[in-house]
Amino acid sequence: QVQLVESGGGLVQAGGSLRLSCEASGRTLSTNRMVGWFRQAPGKEREFLAAIRWSAGTYYRDSVKGRFTISRNNAKNTVYLQMNGLKPEDTAVYYCAADSAGTGAYEYWGQGTQVTVSS
Repeated sequence: QVQLVESGGGLVQAGGSLRLSCEASGRTLSTNRMVGWFRQAPGKEREFLAAIRWSAGTYYRDSVKGRFTISRNNAKNTVYLQMNGLKPEDTAVYYCAADSAGTGAYEYWGQGTQVTVSS
């Protein structure tokens, strides 16, 4: 099993920044694993934001390219999502998820952290 714990959410004014953290623990995953960030706003479907493949490579949703940056700290087994230039429409619950085999199927999910952007 893999446990994921998100942190770093909160209330921020439009134009501000937040850095979300996703700390993983549990069994050792493949070096090809991916960790991704998703969000879900009230009344909307969950959407993919960004992902990082542990061996190499990052992927982004077009609408957040240039504003959001995903990175990792191997020593801390933590993935970050730096979010700049936040907009009210970025308000959502943000989740991290792990794809243990790197196939695109995220089987482990965190509990989510709320991000609220005020105008």
